[in-house]
Amino acid sequence: MNVLRASTIALGVSVFLWGILVGGIVYSHLVFMPVFLGDLPESSAVVQGRYGLNEAVFWTSLHPLLIVSLIATLVLNWKNNARRKLILIPAVAYLIALVITAVYFVPELIAFADSLNSNVAKSEWLARGWRWERLSWVRGTILGLAFVPLIYALTKSPDVRKP
Repeated sequence: MNVLRASTIALGVSVFLWGILVGGIVYSHLVFMPVFLGDLPESSAVVQGRYGLNEAVFWTSLHPLLIVSLIATLVLNWKNNARRKLILIPAVAYLIALVITAVYFVPELIAFADSLNSNVAKSEWLARGWRWERLSWVRGTILGLAFVPLIYALTKSPDVRKP
């Protein structure tokens, strides 16, 4: 078995990038978000001004790479039924997560960042921040679990004829 086939290399790259995604999610939830959302609107200062933290740089760099790698991995492994199924699970989970992120999570983050300039009550900001964190933990857990089939796909033979 030649494990250095393009299909295996693409799968390895997807696994690597997905690992970075999961690591970013864990770091963000354990270190960054508790500070950012912990005392809104005042805590929004961590993302404001010249020295404010900008997590968007990380996420907007990672997502296009992961999307391209997943597409390439699917294309190159499409004829391999065992791998295809295991790659489709995280790909579909990721697609759904991206849509939900664009519709709910990112707009809320933008609102949180600008919360100091709003007339919304502090109690409302704290409730929204807490809700965002809980829902984001659910999203992150699902993406973490979706990582398992992608890793498992590496154990499947890259040879289409072998299961």
